[in-house]
Amino acid sequence: MRISARNILKGKVVKIVRGAVNAEVTLELQGGTQVVSIITNGSVDSLGLKEGKEAYAVVKASSVMIAVD
Repeated sequence: MRISARNILKGKVVKIVRGAVNAEVTLELQGGTQVVSIITNGSVDSLGLKEGKEAYAVVKASSVMIAVD
């Protein structure tokens, strides 16, 4: 796979919560940090996502905001 995104995080699917159209997919990265993404149920199916399967979180954004209190 070749992709232009620079932020690719390998993890394991630990939870999938399906809704009517979309699913909330939680990946656990090495070290225990979790990344959550909302994707379509169709994408969950076509990617064959299941709990325990390895997958990648690919982040491509023109800006990333950081805030503090």
